[in-house]
Amino acid sequence: MLPATKAIPKEMLPLVDKPLIQYVVNECIAAGITEIVLVTHSSKNSIENHFDTSFELEAMLEKRVKRQLLEEVQSICPPHVTIMQVRQGLAKGLGHAVLCAHPVVGNEPVAVILPDVILDEYESDLSQDNLAEMIRRFDETGNSQIMVEPVEDVTAYGVVDCKGVELAPGESVPMVGVVEKPKADVAPSNLAIVGRYVLSADIWALLAKTPPGAGDEIQLTDAIDMLIEKETVEAYHMKGKSHDCGNKLGYMQAFVEYGIRHNSLGAEFKAWLEEEMGIKK
Repeated sequence: MLPATKAIPKEMLPLVDKPLIQYVVNECIAAGITEIVLVTHSSKNSIENHFDTSFELEAMLEKRVKRQLLEEVQSICPPHVTIMQVRQGLAKGLGHAVLCAHPVVGNEPVAVILPDVILDEYESDLSQDNLAEMIRRFDETGNSQIMVEPVEDVTAYGVVDCKGVELAPGESVPMVGVVEKPKADVAPSNLAIVGRYVLSADIWALLAKTPPGAGDEIQLTDAIDMLIEKETVEAYHMKGKSHDCGNKLGYMQAFVEYGIRHNSLGAEFKAWLEEEMGIKK
């Protein structure tokens, strides 16, 4: 996303009127998660500031009787939710980033959510589907859950092997492995990992002994492969739609789709867009 992210964390890029990281936090809250750990870097202080209380801003909005804006600012972090920050000093892979949260989380099950991917809040009920459903499934079975969706180009993703079993949205089945960016002719399926994991507490010990791989990085998928050898891990088929905001095209598409459905700007923005594109009503 350079050069836009040269001085701004990509997690803070706006999607209409909220940064990307806010949508991910909202997804967690909708799923019933009340303790959230953000793994950041010293160059990402703006993320911490976003979720901190801004007394000066709130006082100014109160003084100017900007009630709606005040409520929106105060709802960034609801009172019943705790958001903590830990630093990843060196970028040593996703597995290492998850390990950085271990001192805070402890030896407990953990949900891992990657902020590059936004689950469309208009296409599914985030309080019942997807992450919320994965957590319920884990609570009921004790089986770790990994969210997947069908993709056309499997060579760009981590792809799960479910022994050829077909999945419908909202279903979970046991998986036997993960293949990173396979060639199309040898891919075990077309089900790519979306960036949502609900993992048992056993993942911590496995991550701690996962050796660094390419680029001296500790990969979460390597630890998951070891977890599969030890216990049942299931692939969960996502409901609705996802937006890959880690690339420019996906980000632009998400911006337009969220823009035309925005509660106060959507109708006007859609009318302008149709006029610009020469679309007949």
